[in-house]
Amino acid sequence: MANNEHNIPLDTATFIRIRKWYLLALAAIALTVIIAQVLIQLHLKAQSGDSELINVAGRQRAFSQKLVKETLLLKNSNDPTDKKLILSEIEKTLSVWKVSHDGLHLGDASFNLPYEDDPKVQSLFKELEPHHSAMVTAVENILATHEQNINANVQENDLNALLNNERPFLSIMDQIVNEYDARSNEQLQKLKRKEYWLLAFSLLILLLEIFVIFRPLSIQIKNTIGHLMGKDEESKGQLDKIQSLYNEKERSLKELQELNFVIDNAALFASIRKDGTIVFISKKFLDLLGHDTAPVNKPISEILTIEEGQQSYLKEVLKINRKNVMRNEELQVVTTKGATIWLDMSIVPMHQSTLEQDILILCSDITERKENQLKVQQLTKQNFEERMQQKKVQASQIVESQEEERKRIAKDIHDGIGQMLTALKFNIESIDIENTAKTGEKIAYLKALTSDLIKGVRTATFNLTPPELSDHGIFPAIHKMTTELSKLTGTNILFKNKTDDNIRFDSLAETNIYRVTQEAVNNAIKYAEANYILVTLNYSYPILSVVIDDDGKGFDDSILGQLPKNNSEGGMGLFFMKERIDYINGRLFINSEIGKGTRVTINYKTEENKTLHGTE
Repeated sequence: MANNEHNIPLDTATFIRIRKWYLLALAAIALTVIIAQVLIQLHLKAQSGDSELINVAGRQRAFSQKLVKETLLLKNSNDPTDKKLILSEIEKTLSVWKVSHDGLHLGDASFNLPYEDDPKVQSLFKELEPHHSAMVTAVENILATHEQNINANVQENDLNALLNNERPFLSIMDQIVNEYDARSNEQLQKLKRKEYWLLAFSLLILLLEIFVIFRPLSIQIKNTIGHLMGKDEESKGQLDKIQSLYNEKERSLKELQELNFVIDNAALFASIRKDGTIVFISKKFLDLLGHDTAPVNKPISEILTIEEGQQSYLKEVLKINRKNVMRNEELQVVTTKGATIWLDMSIVPMHQSTLEQDILILCSDITERKENQLKVQQLTKQNFEERMQQKKVQASQIVESQEEERKRIAKDIHDGIGQMLTALKFNIESIDIENTAKTGEKIAYLKALTSDLIKGVRTATFNLTPPELSDHGIFPAIHKMTTELSKLTGTNILFKNKTDDNIRFDSLAETNIYRVTQEAVNNAIKYAEANYILVTLNYSYPILSVVIDDDGKGFDDSILGQLPKNNSEGGMGLFFMKERIDYINGRLFINSEIGKGTRVTINYKTEENKTLHGTE
């Protein structure tokens, strides 16, 4: 028996010993919990019935008082409508009062009222019955009398019957309610006593678990730990031996892993002597170089390439490596089949402590990497050339734009200012001093013509680069432009600056943004026939945004993708507006709808080293 116990594992023996005690203890605790729950549910059910009894009994008192009050209201009322309402309420109250009384006494399933079999309560209901009957009879007489004649008066004997029986009825109902309450408290006390017994039983089971299960188990665990600690010293010597063996194994494994790494990652390898002749070369290396058999005692330089210049260079490299220095080279060689390949070659001296020295050559085929590098270089060069060509095209377009702008200004001066100057000259020459009447008319006409001439000159000069742009920056320049154009054209042009500080940007960016904004405003005036234009500036690092809104006639913005390169009637046109913004790496958005105006948005991403705060 003892031998069998020693053969059983410690965890199994412990589990077998305490399993049945745990099951018994848990079953006992579970049983007490179930019994407690059953008792609680039964008590709750009984309490539900008792609470319903107390509720209905208490309501009976209220209904009796309500009947008396409604009867008094009926007696004092002279309005037939009010009397009908009061009689209806009395009839409803009486119906519920009678049903509740019978339910309390005899039981009623609709009110969840059980049959009352308590002798004391039954005697109280017998004592209550005459008073209840008298009050019911009096109320029914009142209802019958007023059913025949709504204006009839309440009989004094019926009213006295109600008043005289109300007080005894209330007193007896109080006794009944108190009896219900006392009975409920008694049942609650019984439940408490049962709960105390169940709690004591549960605590007893827990104590038994402590002394029968946990205490013996802790003793056994203590003995086991002591036994293990005794074995610990014995195993330390063996552990030291195992550790030394394990360290040796780790060193051997590491050396093996390093050797495997070299072989796996350098399948192209060869071993040569100090004079460069081959001792051994791998089959994969031979296949790559286009050789069918392994040549022995032949210089490695002649095996690697058929080019004489490359062979001479390899011989020089091997001579340098005789000084026991590891060297890496990237070589382009030509195989026996005429293929040109790139090799990443590592030349490693071996057996450095002996006079007979060998050299290990490890190679990797990097032809694909070199070809990819060449392709990348070609693509980079091509991309650079394309960007330069694009810049040239943009520069030529800007020059063309400037020429068109000069032509437009010259045309404005010729067609506007030139014609007005010619008219001014002719009118001055045609003045006849002796003809006073016509002279006055011509002088008045000359004044108006001179005013138009001044306005035309100011308009033409304003289209040139304003001094505010270079002196103070784009914010004051656009503000000045909107103010002047509003005065010259009579169009309502508003300027809204959402930036507190006057910030300066790159001069090229400021010039192009100013010109595009100017063109957008001019287009809104000339072609959109706008009455209201709003120019809004906002800068939230790193984005400068300029928005031009107008209420003009608009256009179909789906044609923007098919714009011509120039529009002689519209200055530089929408095409060159986009080209200017692209030139400074900005974004231009144009949204328009026929009859609903146009919005032009300019977004420019600034650079921190090209942005500074200015002062006016």
